Amino acid sequence: MAALDHMLRATERGAFPGLRRRTWKWGYTFLSLVWRKPWRFLNYGHVPDGPPFPLAAADEADRPFIGLYHQALDGLDVAGARVLEVGCGHGGGAAWVARHFAPTAMVAVDRSPGTLSRARKLNAPAPNLEYRIGDAEALPFPAASFDILLNIESSHCYGSMDRFVAEAARVLRPGGHLCWADMRSPAMLPMLDASFASQPLELLAETQLNAGVLAALDAVEEAKAREVSRYGLLRPVLREFTGMQGSVLRKALREGEVLYLAQRYRKLASEPVRSAG
Repeated sequence: MAALDHMLRATERGAFPGLRRRTWKWGYTFLSLVWRKPWRFLNYGHVPDGPPFPLAAADEADRPFIGLYHQALDGLDVAGARVLEVGCGHGGGAAWVARHFAPTAMVAVDRSPGTLSRARKLNAPAPNLEYRIGDAEALPFPAASFDILLNIESSHCYGSMDRFVAEAARVLRPGGHLCWADMRSPAMLPMLDASFASQPLELLAETQLNAGVLAALDAVEEAKAREVSRYGLLRPVLREFTGMQGSVLRKALREGEVLYLAQRYRKLASEPVRSAG
């Protein structure tokens, strides 16, 4: 695991942004091609404390994964809104939002053509749902195009968090919301905070989700184990990638070496006033 540790430390310093973008794109494309089980979600999931949130019977099997989308949008007025998901993976989250919240438009983008092809095959079409190729660091939309932007467990793949946050702020209308959730080591938090602070975004809420993410990983461990057992020599890689028992990620989340954070921002009507010097 020494190579993985060195890579993570380099990532914390912001090293190799282009290589990081290409590696993650290849990894998710490869997973989309070889993964036999029709997983509509690629996130690690979140099972919150307390009573379970309402969910249609047809969605119960995906409850652990939908939990990340539920916590992101809970309390927001989504019905009739224009929603963008950046980094949609296999598209299950965008399909659930389109169906459950009835936004006017649910647009989901991803850099990987293979991943988007899988998303279109795995999710039923809907008149308010669209999957498109799109780069998180150069979004293909005019300014002020969306009311809500979702970014769920995707930004760790990006070469520049600064560019992504700038693009997110650009395509949001004033008063719109950015709902972000992802993993970071404690050492990376100052850089993360600086990226969001560089744009006209007001932090409304921040929550650490480690316990809920670990609960979700436990809930789907058996299903992942059955799937991963089919892949022979790829099993060790897939166990790490999917956060299974004994993986580096599972241990890091449990011990707080990696933090799974959820943040909600509102775009300000004008640029924040910055002090001189």
